[in-house]
Amino acid sequence: MQDISRWPDPLRIAEWWDKVSQNARGGVVEVNEGVGSVLLPCQYSNTLPEVNPSVLWSRNDLYPKVIHLRREQGDDHKDQNQHYRGRTSMNPDALDTGDFVLTLRKPHLADSGNYTCSISDGRAEVKLTQVELKVKDDLIEVEVNEKVESVVLPCKTKADLKENTVVKWIRSDPDFRLVHVFSNTSERNTKQDDLYCDRTEMNADLLRTGDLSLTLKFPTDRDSGSYICTVYTDEDILRQTVVLHHVTEEPSPTWTIGLLTFVALLLVVVVGGCSLYYWFYPKTVHQVEVESGAESVQLPCWFPFHLLQDVRVEWTDSHGIKLYVHPKGLDSSNDQDKAYRCRTEMNKDLQKFGVLSLTLRYPSYRDRNTYACTVYNRKGKVLMKKKVMLNVKVDQVEVDSGAESIKLPFKTSVDLPEDAKVEWRDKNNWTVHVFHNGSHQHHQQNWYYKGRTEMMNNPLKDKDLSLTVKHLTESDVNTCTVYDKDEKILLRKEVVLRVKVPEVEVEPGVESVQLPFQTNQTLNCEEIEVEWMNSKDRKVHNYRHGSDQHEDQFYSYRCRTELNKDLLKTGDFSLTLKYPTDWDNDIYTCKVYGTEGTILVKKRVELHVKEHQVELQDNEVQLPFKTTPELLKDCRVEWLQVEPKHRTVHVWENGSNQPEEQQQSFRNRTKMKEDLLETGDLTLTLENPTDDDSGKYKCIIFGKQGRILQEKTVEVQMKGTVQVQDQPGDIRTRRSSIDPTPLMADHSL
Repeated sequence: MQDISRWPDPLRIAEWWDKVSQNARGGVVEVNEGVGSVLLPCQYSNTLPEVNPSVLWSRNDLYPKVIHLRREQGDDHKDQNQHYRGRTSMNPDALDTGDFVLTLRKPHLADSGNYTCSISDGRAEVKLTQVELKVKDDLIEVEVNEKVESVVLPCKTKADLKENTVVKWIRSDPDFRLVHVFSNTSERNTKQDDLYCDRTEMNADLLRTGDLSLTLKFPTDRDSGSYICTVYTDEDILRQTVVLHHVTEEPSPTWTIGLLTFVALLLVVVVGGCSLYYWFYPKTVHQVEVESGAESVQLPCWFPFHLLQDVRVEWTDSHGIKLYVHPKGLDSSNDQDKAYRCRTEMNKDLQKFGVLSLTLRYPSYRDRNTYACTVYNRKGKVLMKKKVMLNVKVDQVEVDSGAESIKLPFKTSVDLPEDAKVEWRDKNNWTVHVFHNGSHQHHQQNWYYKGRTEMMNNPLKDKDLSLTVKHLTESDVNTCTVYDKDEKILLRKEVVLRVKVPEVEVEPGVESVQLPFQTNQTLNCEEIEVEWMNSKDRKVHNYRHGSDQHEDQFYSYRCRTELNKDLLKTGDFSLTLKYPTDWDNDIYTCKVYGTEGTILVKKRVELHVKEHQVELQDNEVQLPFKTTPELLKDCRVEWLQVEPKHRTVHVWENGSNQPEEQQQSFRNRTKMKEDLLETGDLTLTLENPTDDDSGKYKCIIFGKQGRILQEKTVEVQMKGTVQVQDQPGDIRTRRSSIDPTPLMADHSL
C-alpha cells in the first residue's frame, strides 16, 4: 500500500483551480492623463501554488507583453516592457495577502489598453482578471457667465446602463462637497451638500441614453472648481473630471472684439503669423509622423513672442522625463535624461519670435511617445502646455518560424567614411553584428548570434547595410547605428521583425497530434541533436546519438511523444504528441544542433486543443478522457468539479476507487472503467445527473511524489446548450478571448 499522505490534499487542489472559475472580466478603470497614479485591481482569496508562485500583469498588444512580474524573491524586471520601467509596483506582501493590485504611476495616453492579471506555478499560467484602462487626454473645461439660469457639466457613457448603476457627482476642489447622487436605492441625494440642494438635476432617462450630464442651476462664483462624475456599474468604476470657471466680467462689446481682431491680424503681418497661430493653436494633441532612419524630426510649439521674457521652457515625455530645458542653467540641464543627450536642440534665432519647437535627432521606435512643451513664468506658474504625439514608422519584416534566414533591410544614399563602424543590436541591446575597419568583427558578437549573421563584404562602399540573420524564432526590434571614428552617430535605423508562429488546432479527444517541422535543408552532420521544448523550458523530447533520450524528458511528456525514425534522411523533425488535452496548450520550440552545439535549424509551433463539452442526459453523462496506459503506473486519478462549485467527484488509486474521498452528493453516482490500467481510458460516468452537476470538471493524473502528469478539462452543460464552437478555457499561451465591452463609448468626452 502506498502512503496517501504524499498526495496533495484534494481540497488544496480544488483551491488551486478556484482561480479558473473567477470572473476574468475585471471591469474598466478610467483616469485622466497627468494624475499621480492609477490602481488596477486584482484579488485572489485562495491557496497559492506551493511551488514557484508568481503573479504577472501583462498586455498582449505589446511586445514584450510583461508589465510587472512578482516572484517569491521579489519583482523580476528582466523582461519588463521598457515603457513601464520605474512606473509599476505591487504591495510588498502581495503573495501573502492575495492583493495583486498594480499601481501604475503617471499614466499617459499610450497606457490605454487591456491589462491581464494572471497567476502561475512556473508550469501553468491561469488568468485571474482583465482590466481595461482608459487614459483620457485633458480635463473638460466649462465657462459660465454671470446671470445665466443654469450650466451643464457634461459626462457621457454608453447607452443602456444596468438598473443597479450608481452615479455620483462631487466637487473635489477647492473643497470636497457631495453635489448629486443618482441611484435606484434609498441613498439617493440623502447626503447632498446644502450648497447644492434644489439646484441640481440629471436626465430622467440617463440609463437608456448614457447621458450622465449634471445641470447646475443659478451658478455663482462659489461653484467654481473641479467636479468629478463617477459611474459605478458592477465592477466598472469610471470617472470624468469637469472644471467649472465662473466668469464675472461682462462679455466684451462687439466693437471691442472687432478691434482686437484687427490688431491681431496686423501683428500677424508684422511677425509672420506666430501670435495668431498661438491663439488658434488646437488644444488637441498635435500628431507628428516620421520614418525611422530620418536624421531628425521637429516637435512643433509656439508661444506669443511678446510674453517670452523671464520664462522657462521644458520639453518632457509622458513619463515626466526631461528632453530639454531652456534657458540652460535655470533648472540644471543636467536633469536631462541620458537617452536624449546630444539629440535635442531648439533654434535660438527663432525663439525670439515665439518658436519653441524642439528638434529630436535620430528618432527611433523607442521614441514613440506623447511629448509636452510647458512654458513657466519666473514664479513657476504654467503659462502654456502643448502636447505633441510622435509616431516613428519602422520597417516591418515578417517571416515564418522555421525559415532558414531573414534579411533586415537598410540601404542608404549617404556617402559614409571608410573608417565608419556599423553596429546592429537587438531589443535587449545584445550585439548582433559589427562591421569596422573594413572587416566583420565576429568577436564582438553576443554568443547567441555567433555563426548566424551575414552582411555584404563591403557594406559602406555598396551603401547596403542590410543584415541577414539565420534561425530566428522570436519577434524583435533590431537597430542599426553607424558611427564615425569619434563615436558620433551618422545614421540610425530600426527594423521590426515579426516571426509568425504556426498554430495547430485539434478537436478534443484525438489520439495524437503532430507538431510539424519539415526542412528542405541538407544536414550533413550524422551526429545531430533534436530538442523539443515547451515555453517553460521543459524538455518535451530529446533525440541524441541516434536514439531517443527518454530519461531527459520532463515527466509529464514521458510515453507520450515520438519522432520519425528516418528524420536524418527526410529532414522531417515533426513531433507526435499522444492523447493531447487542453492542458498541453503551449508554444513548442524545436532546435536541431550540430556536432559543436551550433543551431542548424529552429522552429516554434503553437498547439491549441479545444476544450471538451458534453451534455447532461436523462440517465447518465460521460466525461471522456483517454491517455497512454504507461502513464498510469503507480498513479492517482482525481476527478474534480471546479465550476461553479469545488467538489471532489471521484478518486482512483492503488487499483481501486476511493469512495471515502468523494463529496457526499456524488457517492454511488460515479464509476470508472475496471480495465483502465490496460486501456488508459479514464472516462468518468456520472449517473442520475441534475442541474447542479453542470459546470467544469478537471481530471488530474498524479504520479509519484504528487507530480501532475496530465490534466483534462471537460465542460458539462444542460441539454441543448452545447455551443457549436468550443470556447477555450485555461489556455496558458494564447491571447485571451475575453474582450469586455468598454463602458465608456468611443465618443465619450
